[in-house]
Amino acid sequence: MGRPARSEQFVATEIGIVHTIQRCVRRTFLAGVDRGSGNDYSHRRQWIRRRLEALASVFGIDVLSYAIMSNHMHLVLRNRPDIVAAWSDREVAIRWLRVFPGRRIEDHLAEPTENDVNLLVNQPERMVEIRQRLSNISWFMSALSEPIARMANRQDGCTGRFWEGRFKAQRLVDEASLLACSMYVDLNPVRAAMVAQPEEAEHTSVYDRLQGEQGDLIDSAAFDLVPVDPESAGKELRETPQEELLERQQKKKRCPTGRRIRRDAWLAPLSLDSQLLSSEPQVHTDGVRASDKGFLQLGWRDYLELLRWTAQQAVSDAVSKLPDKLAEKLVAMGIEASMWRDLVWHFKKYFGRSTCAGSPAAMAADAKRCGRSWHRGQRIAATFFAVG
Repeated sequence: MGRPARSEQFVATEIGIVHTIQRCVRRTFLAGVDRGSGNDYSHRRQWIRRRLEALASVFGIDVLSYAIMSNHMHLVLRNRPDIVAAWSDREVAIRWLRVFPGRRIEDHLAEPTENDVNLLVNQPERMVEIRQRLSNISWFMSALSEPIARMANRQDGCTGRFWEGRFKAQRLVDEASLLACSMYVDLNPVRAAMVAQPEEAEHTSVYDRLQGEQGDLIDSAAFDLVPVDPESAGKELRETPQEELLERQQKKKRCPTGRRIRRDAWLAPLSLDSQLLSSEPQVHTDGVRASDKGFLQLGWRDYLELLRWTAQQAVSDAVSKLPDKLAEKLVAMGIEASMWRDLVWHFKKYFGRSTCAGSPAAMAADAKRCGRSWHRGQRIAATFFAVG
């Protein structure tokens, strides 16, 4: 069977949740300790995390969960065309030019001027295209991957591919699959024996949420969404000493807005607000993420308790009893509680080759949407999900 069309997995004009995987070329450890040379490239995981945080501030895409490993990364993303539709043409133009200024530059991207913004706003057809791209997961992944590859190649003094090629995408078609996949992503470092507990794993969403809860503040990587005035910029270049100018530029690269934020502020909230209508966009207005909308009908403390319990079940023949409170919540989502450990720890085994994941009914509905008779993994899914 050939690779599925991207239009089957996500559409820029429709809200959808997708699990993406991007691997380093030949699965080499280009973001960890390279087995061949012994070189340590672990610092590149921070490059990826910072870039991910920056893009979350400009795209109409919510980052729900993520894990950056030594030779690949997992992201759970929700595209938000409804959020992009709420932005003015001027705001769309500024966001686009922050990421795609139209000229090759250093690690971070050139700041758009008022002239650049006005020129783009006065092209209606182009603006329609740009709005769609700002909620397109393919464009998001391209904007994430390409600069990292350039930086790594420059550091290594080489050319060629850094990433394996086209990223893998898997549509998550119900809340049960979203919960299981989010925990599968958060537990990747535990599964790889990099850490013993999920809260010890840096460069994961659960680590950021825990540190944020404890009040950890970081320099924000969010793009500054204010265009540059050409006259002021020119005056600064002429009148500022070269050393001071370089120092300002370096500081701007580290923290474009000059703000400090909670470590998890750029991630989508975990819990849905039941008091708000599900169709309400909940546009974020503080400039660090697309929306304030959660993605699970589960509280953060319950999620963390379930995650920790699942992390402890590393040996399949030594599974402890799931607490009744958590079992009830899983059953309410249609999940067979007794199969939860197996579903999360072996998520890749059961759904790794499928273009979508979810309950049999949800997968059947998605197959029909794509014009297919069924999805790979649909039959085995019945093991984990309760009928009705």
